[in-house]
Amino acid sequence: MNVIKEWAKSAGGHAISLAYGGGFVFEKNHKPLLFIGGVHGDEPEGVELATRFLQYLEHSSEKTSPWILIPCLNPDGYMKVERTNGNGVDLNRNYPAKNWSPDCDAPRYFPGTKAASEPEIQALTALIEAERPRLILHFHSWKPCIVCSGEKGRLDAQRLARASNYEIVSDIGYPTPGSLSSFANKDHDIPVICIEEEAGVALAEVWPRFQPALIEILNDTSMRDK
Repeated sequence: MNVIKEWAKSAGGHAISLAYGGGFVFEKNHKPLLFIGGVHGDEPEGVELATRFLQYLEHSSEKTSPWILIPCLNPDGYMKVERTNGNGVDLNRNYPAKNWSPDCDAPRYFPGTKAASEPEIQALTALIEAERPRLILHFHSWKPCIVCSGEKGRLDAQRLARASNYEIVSDIGYPTPGSLSSFANKDHDIPVICIEEEAGVALAEVWPRFQPALIEILNDTSMRDK
C-alpha cells in the first residue's frame, strides 16, 4: 500500500507532500530508501523525475524495499522558479551539519541565519534521524553527473551511471557546507547520491533516462538492511 499525505509546511506556508510504501514498509528493521525532489526551485528536472517516479510507484504492485518520496521539498522556490525558499535560504546549505557556515559567495547560496533555521530542513532532518534510511537520493540539475557521497552508495551510483551514461564523481567540485551530503553522510554515515541532470534538458527525457536504475535500486531487497 502506498500512502501520500501532507507532511510539512514550507517557509511560505505551502504544503509539502510525502509518500511512502513498499512491500516491507511495516516490517521491523528494514531501512527505507529516501528520494527527494525539488530542493532548488529553479531545477524543474528534479521535480519531474520525482513526480514521474511517484506515478510509477503508485501503479506498481511489486513487493519492493520500503521507500519514502518527497516530490518537491521547496514549493516556495518552485512556484517562483527561484533556487531559494520563501525566506531566501538555499535549503542545501541549511542542514545542521558540523561544517555548516554562515558564509556564502552569493545570495543564491544564503545558508540561513543559523543551521536548520528553515521549516523544510527541520522536518527533513527529523525524518532522517527517525527513519535512518539506507540510502538518500536527491534530484537536481546542473552539469550531468552522479555525485556519490559514501562508499556504501557506490553500487547504486554505478547503476545510475550505467543507465544515464553520466560520470560518477565524489563531490560537486566546490565546498558545500551545510549540505545534505555533509549532514547525512559525513555526520551520520548514511550514503547520499545526488543525481545532477543536465540543466534545461527536455523534461520528457528525464524519467526514461533514470527509470531502469531507480527501479533496480528499489527492487534490490537484499540491500534493505544495510
